[in-house]
Amino acid sequence: MKWYNYSVAAILIGAVLAGCTKLDTEPTGSTVTSKQKEEVIASNPDMISASVSGITAMFSVYCNVLSDDHTDFGYPSIMLALDTRGKDLVGDDIGYNWFSRGLDLISDRTFNYRETRIVWATLYNQIYATNQVLGVMDKKALEAIIDDPEKTPTADEGLSMFYLAQALAIRAFDYFNLAQIYQFTYKGHENDPCVPLILDTNANEAAANGCPRSTVQVVYDQIVEDLDLAIKFLENTQEKRADKRYLDAAVAHGLRARVRLVMQDYAGAAEDAQAALDATDAVPISIAEASKPGFIKMTEPNWMWGVAVAETDRVVTSGIVNWPSHMGSLNYGYASVGAWRKISKKLYNTIPASDCRKGWFLDADSMSPNLSAEQQDYVINEAGCPGYTQVKFAPYKNELYSSTNSNDIILMRVEEMYLILAEAKARNNDAAGAATDLKTFVSTYRDPSFDVAADKDAVIDAVILQRRIELWGEGHSYYDILRLDQGLDRRGAGFDPKYVFNIAPDDPLLIFQIPKAEIEGNQALTDDDNNPIGGTPEPVADTE
Repeated sequence: MKWYNYSVAAILIGAVLAGCTKLDTEPTGSTVTSKQKEEVIASNPDMISASVSGITAMFSVYCNVLSDDHTDFGYPSIMLALDTRGKDLVGDDIGYNWFSRGLDLISDRTFNYRETRIVWATLYNQIYATNQVLGVMDKKALEAIIDDPEKTPTADEGLSMFYLAQALAIRAFDYFNLAQIYQFTYKGHENDPCVPLILDTNANEAAANGCPRSTVQVVYDQIVEDLDLAIKFLENTQEKRADKRYLDAAVAHGLRARVRLVMQDYAGAAEDAQAALDATDAVPISIAEASKPGFIKMTEPNWMWGVAVAETDRVVTSGIVNWPSHMGSLNYGYASVGAWRKISKKLYNTIPASDCRKGWFLDADSMSPNLSAEQQDYVINEAGCPGYTQVKFAPYKNELYSSTNSNDIILMRVEEMYLILAEAKARNNDAAGAATDLKTFVSTYRDPSFDVAADKDAVIDAVILQRRIELWGEGHSYYDILRLDQGLDRRGAGFDPKYVFNIAPDDPLLIFQIPKAEIEGNQALTDDDNNPIGGTPEPVADTE
């Protein structure tokens, strides 16, 4: 198999999906019949369960793409890489900052650099695993049961629907990430080349003969199709998820709300955000709960979906090759020895003193009202944290300077749904409803003094600011820069002068190049099919 990701994926995910050999073995010929699918599932349904569990485990894997590269620990690597490229998370260009390549907007995104290889392979390896599950299950037969009013799914059929929904939704999630990283935002770029679209239905052909880049429109159509079917299955099964590693109907609606927001289907985005809120049992954390470091376990009441990380996972036993190591100020790792993650000074200064989230970050004098006396003493007298360093994320088990970096990773919080709902309503010309929703959410859960006028532009501006504050460090900020078509302006944020840029919205530096290995291994791609390499950005004069 010459296609790059499919030629290496079996090796890379073998350990994760061990024990599922029958699911990964193609029968003689290229077509898996419905009868063969039924036989595999019936002979050992635990295989499907193990495969789906393995897919969730692939969100957090140690050096899965590049050996001994300390930026390679699964999807959280992508979150940090993209946040580093933006304007709201400030990092220093020092040896301990393994993500510093994103500061210059070149060294991470060109075809022969590590970040684009990690992004591409991490997401496509997971797509490969979802296709393995989808390829041995009969989607059409299960959908027909739902569509027949005289049929009720059996327990086994309901379980199959649940597993199918997981694979469909995660595949949609992966392609949604790829689409935003390797091409400009949906609107206005529908006919531009996006990424190769590899599904369970064309995987064999792609492996044998390669696969060209599909258009942005085609990729988004598939994303929506997968999410539509995932929602249909999740809303018609009695099977409940064991924990928040798995998606439920609320999470699937939340994913589709994100997609529709990017596609500028604002009525649909509002509908899905409301459906997510109606279906979830997650609730926003209170002002009191938000007034201290947190965001470390998926059992927290506001988490809808997350990555489970165990103390025995290799990313944890590595000590430093994990998300808390690179992000956390209150635990052991790269950040705590100088690779601090700081909020933009410009953004920090927009947060009112009455907002509990201002304490998620140290002020210019390295003080935060959200810290205990012990924590405050630590950041000043032991760690020496500079001003504006984040203290939003607590150490594992809230143990100061813990060396066990086993924090779970947020994939979706309920607070995001309130913000999508308000923005979508405003953009859909319901400024009054949007203003009421936004004011109620922020004044109840974050800042009692918050207010916003019932004006479309005012609400949209307020929501975008709230997203930058609320979702800081959770991997959303760079996607918002792209979808809002606003360019990248780092002035006044606190970056090293050589990294203070003001990049135009259409500059190719804002999107990644497809990795060299993919171009060379995919028979349907040539160098001419890649995104432009772009020029070297010129620093601009900073502002205070």
